[in-house]
Amino acid sequence: MKKILFITPPYHAGVVEVAGRWVPLNMVYIAAAAREAGLEAHIYDAMTKGVGHAEIEAKIRELQPDYVATTAITCTSPDALKVIETAKRVNPKIVTIIGGIHSTFMYNEMFDLSKGNLDFIVRGEGDITVRELLATIEAGGDLNDVRGIAYKKGDKIIKTPGRPLMPASELDSLPQAWDLLDWEDYVYFILPKSRLGAIATSRGCDKDCTFCSQRIFWEKSWRGRSPDSLIKEIELQHLKYGVNVILLTDDYPTLDRNRWETFLDMLIEKNWPIYLLMETTVGDIIRDRDILTKYRKAGIIHIYVGTESVSQETLDLIKKDVKVDESREALRLLNEHGIITETSMILGFPSETKKSIEDTLVLAKEYNPDFCHFLAIAPWPYADIYAELERYIVVKDYKRYNLIDPIIKPEKMTLEEIDQAIVDCYRDFYMGKMHEIMGLKDQFKREYLLTSMKLMMNSSFLIKKLGHMEGMPEEMRLRMSSGAAAHGEMVAMNKDLLKERINK
Repeated sequence: MKKILFITPPYHAGVVEVAGRWVPLNMVYIAAAAREAGLEAHIYDAMTKGVGHAEIEAKIRELQPDYVATTAITCTSPDALKVIETAKRVNPKIVTIIGGIHSTFMYNEMFDLSKGNLDFIVRGEGDITVRELLATIEAGGDLNDVRGIAYKKGDKIIKTPGRPLMPASELDSLPQAWDLLDWEDYVYFILPKSRLGAIATSRGCDKDCTFCSQRIFWEKSWRGRSPDSLIKEIELQHLKYGVNVILLTDDYPTLDRNRWETFLDMLIEKNWPIYLLMETTVGDIIRDRDILTKYRKAGIIHIYVGTESVSQETLDLIKKDVKVDESREALRLLNEHGIITETSMILGFPSETKKSIEDTLVLAKEYNPDFCHFLAIAPWPYADIYAELERYIVVKDYKRYNLIDPIIKPEKMTLEEIDQAIVDCYRDFYMGKMHEIMGLKDQFKREYLLTSMKLMMNSSFLIKKLGHMEGMPEEMRLRMSSGAAAHGEMVAMNKDLLKERINK
């Protein structure tokens, strides 16, 4: 049986990896599709393992696969191409494949940059395409019959017709290769003794945010899976693999209220000792104000809502379907129900000034989320907003298109000033949060936030960005430096608090 090795690009931006090690859910699905094509599949999660290209090369030499496949968003695309280059250097006969959002829209550029090392690009939803592509290659069939791919024939790039998205009903029965993961790698650092899993309750989003890649990739559609299928998947991860923290990976799990409430009711009935982490929209939190108690009872402890800005003018510019007052109200409601809140503010638009950033920070504090990220606008080269912002882009290195490094120069600020402003916003916001956290009566939430703060302050990325504990209040410095005590408290009370929290 021929082998295919799926490899995650070894890219590290810093912030995302502070809290945990995340399951590469897309590869769990695609590896299962490869099995259906008759191949022996393997997953090497280089990003999670914290290894580099030397270790990837060693893995390829050890396994001797016939195919190597990876995926790419914009900031990971250089490393994805290097994975492909490494595969061809080890064995020029290895067939190389790249999928993902960036590759879907920038396939011409990806072939150009690959220097002849890239054989195929899978465009769009890949479950069926990968299975058909591999089966066609193995059978020596006509590649033009495979929808949703691009490949080179001589000097010419061939793009086959796009593949229609699967109907929602088919999402429930897609195979998944959970057994290919090294489960001990997936940990949510904030909660001791955790094993972190993932599910996608839906695919797509029907919103019109001009900076977003998801709405374009999923063709402005939304398809929800059935609550029954979600419960079965959670049960499998929990009982077979010991998962007790699950990330809902989709952007918009709550669009269909009836479906969402049914899912919550089923979780409440099961009463598994599981935490859920998710994101959703401001509007749906307000819509669900009458059932937020069900969120808590179902095990949802942490919700990200994309407020993006405290300026209505900016929200209208990026077609964010939300009002400033609605964002404030959604965060208030979640805080009221004891749910940990996270949001983000996008900085660095062409009209940005030091005053507008100061105003953003003031209002971010008024919103009072538990976590707030101050991000640099990064227009993906295929996003709707790209044409409008292109003339302000002064950084071409895709590795820096990570929402952390500024790539746009505002009319009245330098890149260095934007970068410093982001650092100042982070420092000011979180220094101000410390006294509030120490005074929380909710012991679970207090320890959750304190552990998170410790992780942030000891992150090599944030140390470099912010300066290690520079300007930190004495109370906070002492608490962070005695993190072992806080960790011990969390271990001791974790089981009882989890049971109490879910049963409330």
